[in-house]
Amino acid sequence: MCRNIHTLYNFEPEATRDEVEAAALQYVRKISGFTKPSQANAAAFERAVHEVAHATEHLLEALVTNAPPKDREVVAAKARERAAKRYATAS
Repeated sequence: MCRNIHTLYNFEPEATRDEVEAAALQYVRKISGFTKPSQANAAAFERAVHEVAHATEHLLEALVTNAPPKDREVVAAKARERAAKRYATAS
């Protein structure tokens, strides 16, 4: 899976439309192999981003859990800590 796609479910506050769109864009970029599509593929690319975002919103609305919502700041701090350890040991 693409490293730039992050979990959007069960956070407080909920994922924004921009976050859903960004995840959809990353997904479509990954599976298409295009960072920026040609003019010939731009319409299909944008349509795919819109459709993936739409499906993602429906999925997030339909999911249920008994787990308490995660705190975005705590998750981000843990990710920064993991990255610091990973890159500090890299040669």
